Amino acid sequence: MHIHILGICGTFMGGLAALAREAGHKVTGCDSGVYPPMSEQLRALGIELIEGYGAEQLALRPDLFVVGNVVSRARLADGSAKFPLMEAILDAGLPYTSGPQWLAEHVLAGRHVLAVAGTHGKTTTTSMLAWILDCAGLTPGFLVGGVPLDFGVSARLGQQADGQARPLFVIEADEYDTAFFDKRSKFVHYRPRTAVLNNLEFDHADIFDDLTAIERQFHHLLRTVPPSGCVVANGLEESLTRVLHQGCWSDCRSFGATDSDWSADGPPEDFAVLQRGQPVARVQWALSGRHNQLNALAAIAAAAHVGVAPAVAAQALARFHNVKRRMELRGSAAGVAVYDDFAHHPTAIRTTIDGLRRRLPPGQRILAVFEPRSNTMKLGSMKAQLPWALEQADLAFCHTADLDWDASAALAPLGAKAHTAADIATLVAQVRAAARPGDQVLCMSNGGFGGVHSLLLQALQPQD
Repeated sequence: MHIHILGICGTFMGGLAALAREAGHKVTGCDSGVYPPMSEQLRALGIELIEGYGAEQLALRPDLFVVGNVVSRARLADGSAKFPLMEAILDAGLPYTSGPQWLAEHVLAGRHVLAVAGTHGKTTTTSMLAWILDCAGLTPGFLVGGVPLDFGVSARLGQQADGQARPLFVIEADEYDTAFFDKRSKFVHYRPRTAVLNNLEFDHADIFDDLTAIERQFHHLLRTVPPSGCVVANGLEESLTRVLHQGCWSDCRSFGATDSDWSADGPPEDFAVLQRGQPVARVQWALSGRHNQLNALAAIAAAAHVGVAPAVAAQALARFHNVKRRMELRGSAAGVAVYDDFAHHPTAIRTTIDGLRRRLPPGQRILAVFEPRSNTMKLGSMKAQLPWALEQADLAFCHTADLDWDASAALAPLGAKAHTAADIATLVAQVRAAARPGDQVLCMSNGGFGGVHSLLLQALQPQD
């Protein structure tokens, strides 16, 4: 089968493309502003990438168009279609489907699916879980919304391990909508036997009216878990308690709270894993932050549902190397370290800064460089939370392009710590002027951020 993927550089669609290619399908795709890390992974796989959504791509004559949720029926100011290829597909009556639907039918059918859902930590926890299962010799398939450093790819089909009734597949389960023609959350397509509910906050203000609407989608996910399945839920989250109270027809295991089925004793870098209050393993690793400790508990609990002993899981986590763009050191120049991180929701920004702060000696500065790029942040729905999110940073630099709200006013509670810039060049100049040896520059965005990391490293080099 030849599939042509619209929006192929998104983390989910790029992973789907890799799976389709591994399964023997011919894969091509298009996107706007083709960007890494998916563009690099796809080119390495020999997948042809086309810039833009021109109708001339019908000439490729694929068997099926797979449509990402970036595609819409939107019109530009001059009245022309924003996605002319989609309009041409509809006009010609050609076959098309969504990414989650294609995945469910062609990859997930017949597998034991372990799905990781939550507002934060999905990518990291999915990577942890896949790594644990792999170290246990179970050779799982996986699709992660990023590139796990331990695997080097965001997706693979996996194999059925000896003794397993079904081949295992670990998937990052996103609550965002499926496609312009299917407004259900992506994760309802996956039908997991093991479902992880990591946390739940309000997000995606462009498609959800409030937290209650998102909780309803999470409950729809619970409805798809079979009675022999298991739901692993964060016991610290009131929102998830409400979701579970709407109905749960499977075994449920909690984590995080002191009275949960799974809990931790000790700091995030070195802690005992407790199962119903009894120590069963110890995690000693390079990751920091309470959020990663909770991610680890979730992954250990989910792995236990498919027979992996907690001690085996803990040994795997000791060798876990995280994910690209998760506190990834991009380089150093003139004694200044530059990191790249995917954080974009205020809670994620705060948690990421806190994780870095805990690793640094007293007095060492953090310069937070961020862009409010997600649809929710562009709408300004969470602008009031930004000072709280950034308060542990010594300086904050905000890229304000394409915002319809006043970032300077939103950041005013930070006083002289806050700086704004309408373009990348100005942003880089501001950071260069402020940085001094020993500083940690933490760049946060869910996009390419205009290549700001390499631009900063270049600008920070000593001038002749």
